[in-house]
Amino acid sequence: MITTKHPGHPPDESFNDATEAVDRLELLYRQATGFICEEFSRAMADGAPDNQRIRAFYPEIRFSTLTFAQVDSRLSFGHVSAPGTYATTVTRPDLFRNYLIQQIGLLIRNHGQPVTIGVSATPIPVHFAVASRPDLTVPQDGAAGFTLRDVFDVPDLSTTNDDIVNGTYQPANGTGPLSLFTAQRVDYSLARLTHYTATSTEHFQNHVLFTNYQFYVAEFEAYARAQLADPNSGYTSFVSTGDHQITDPSAKIPDIAKLPQMPTYHLKRDDGNGITLVNIGVGPSNAKTATDHIAVLRPHAWLMVGHCAGLRNTQALGDFVLAHGYLREDHVLDDDLPIWTPIPALAEIQVALEEAVAEITEYEGFDLKRIMRTGTVATIDNRNWELRDQSGPVQRLSQSRAIALDMESATIAANGYRFRVPYGTLLCVSDKPLHGELKLPGMASDFYRTQVARHLQIGIRAMERLRGMPLERLHSRKLRSFDETAFL
Repeated sequence: MITTKHPGHPPDESFNDATEAVDRLELLYRQATGFICEEFSRAMADGAPDNQRIRAFYPEIRFSTLTFAQVDSRLSFGHVSAPGTYATTVTRPDLFRNYLIQQIGLLIRNHGQPVTIGVSATPIPVHFAVASRPDLTVPQDGAAGFTLRDVFDVPDLSTTNDDIVNGTYQPANGTGPLSLFTAQRVDYSLARLTHYTATSTEHFQNHVLFTNYQFYVAEFEAYARAQLADPNSGYTSFVSTGDHQITDPSAKIPDIAKLPQMPTYHLKRDDGNGITLVNIGVGPSNAKTATDHIAVLRPHAWLMVGHCAGLRNTQALGDFVLAHGYLREDHVLDDDLPIWTPIPALAEIQVALEEAVAEITEYEGFDLKRIMRTGTVATIDNRNWELRDQSGPVQRLSQSRAIALDMESATIAANGYRFRVPYGTLLCVSDKPLHGELKLPGMASDFYRTQVARHLQIGIRAMERLRGMPLERLHSRKLRSFDETAFL
């Protein structure tokens, strides 16, 4: 007979104070993961226990209400849509402490009801429990001397999915979701982020810039050093790939022998409202991968600042493109977000980007049209689309009134829409393939030298504008459906 060894099931507790509720979540999580780590270390040293399963469970937030909340109709989050019971499992409450305090506090305040903190029925996989212990490594299957899944829980795809964000989730036992992600889904993404970016998730900031060229990294580092030299900037440190952190603007950053798939850099503030730059490289698959995982950190905004092909003869190399719409021919999100779903422009993001362009370039009003166009950006999954029969793609580009073509922007915007993360796109024209100006080495080098710094500065300035905006205004109601989770 197989028995289960666990750290016990402490009674549920109700809280009207969000900070106390999160303190309880942290305690339950520490107890559960500490228990798994101790038992795993013992099993690796002494062998697996006979006929015994080792198991501990994620903590859980549970909330019930019998009435509809009378909330401010301008708010897109912080309340449940109907009477009922709602719950969510929680991982890494230390990492998400400020977020959890904010979201739980809004829920309590808007409904006048307490939240209940307890132990869920979802076991913590051993891989995720030991993730914060550098001295512990889960061996590959067959290398432990015993079958790992016979003794410890391993990741379960039934609780590691995007059913909630995709709108396909079916509540169990009438209990609705409180948040967009389950604890296992969050743990999975935290692990993947560390793998793809070679930086710890603790360093990620609330404002994320995506780019598709390494050229932007040097400019970002230069900007970061200038900010660290200014005691009034509000920025406190700069973290490069490999978790190398500096606070001294003149400090040397070691070279990385092998860059990860998505090199990532963080200009940090103590409140987490700094800027993270991710070089996702080229292609919609990378764009989806990065945003799939960064979304669990619940950033306040993400922007694409990359290069594109200009599709109009009146555009010049170095001109800017502000996306107001997207033509999705990337296909990587077709199974998650139907192609007929409109991806709207978000007014707050658009205004911040346009004002940033005006400030950095010193063009105003009608003159801004000299260097920037607004319109539809098409995203395609074939980098060499020019080599195929052009009649089909060119006709669709013309019919959509597209003004630019790239391989990432629509993916990032669509995933922002799907994950309820405010998004925007400002691109820079690097070639005009329909008009005989291909991206060739000589042309590119002149272009990069003159435009990269200014383009990145615009993205940074837009993020700094968004940082000063109240969250309830930034997180647009356009991103929320009529039956949404309470947590942002």
